[in-house]
Amino acid sequence: MRRGWFLPIAATLGFAFLYLPIISLVVFSFNESKLVTVWSGFSTKWYGELFADEQMLGAAWLSLRIAFFSASFALVLGTLCAVALVRFKRFRGRTVLAGTVSAPLVMPDVITGLALLLLFVGMESTLGWPAGRGIVTIIIAHTTFCMAYITVVVQSRLSDLDLSLEEAAMDLGATPFRVFFDITLPIIAPALVSGWLLGFTLSLDDLVIASFVSGPGSSTLPMVIFSKIKLGVSPDVNALATIIIGVVALGVVAATIIGLRSSSKVKRA
Repeated sequence: MRRGWFLPIAATLGFAFLYLPIISLVVFSFNESKLVTVWSGFSTKWYGELFADEQMLGAAWLSLRIAFFSASFALVLGTLCAVALVRFKRFRGRTVLAGTVSAPLVMPDVITGLALLLLFVGMESTLGWPAGRGIVTIIIAHTTFCMAYITVVVQSRLSDLDLSLEEAAMDLGATPFRVFFDITLPIIAPALVSGWLLGFTLSLDDLVIASFVSGPGSSTLPMVIFSKIKLGVSPDVNALATIIIGVVALGVVAATIIGLRSSSKVKRA
């Protein structure tokens, strides 16, 4: 009997711990008062303040662009690394490649950011590129650690792939290039999408590494928010967080509906 009560109570407390702060953030984004802990009435003025804040909107647009390019570049490089590690069991430097891919997963962000900063400074003094720190250095830095996560995701999918499908296609005369794009790529497409979304989220959320490799005029959204909350949480930050939560919720709902429709079509077929 005790065991029957324990699981619901533990689940309720766990969900409350996770979601009550988010709910309070959404509620206080409609607070009329500037004090985020004192409710003084319903108002949407902070959303107007948010859309009038050019610094916040510029940082958000910059972060979206950086996340898009970082995730895209990391997807290409991570997929190539995953194919090399899964399909080519023995080649010179395989152990080094596997260790290099795994290192960003366990390396502290402070160490990664400092190492990348020293690398960019050395490259600038030796090669003259990149000239200073900015969007390019942030994209390179984010691509570096996002690639490791994408490699793991794609590698796990490639390990479960049935090679007989590719062998049958080659027996029928398909070239390796066509086999990859007609057989392998569609099968691992869910892993590619998942890896890209993971890389996009990690890049959009990063603060520590971007702080090391960014320069004047290239402050990302997490950096702007962090600078704003040093003197207290501003209500327009709550409004921005509410918009992000709404977009993510809509994406989850849309993905769930699409998944349910796809499963129902498969059952009917």
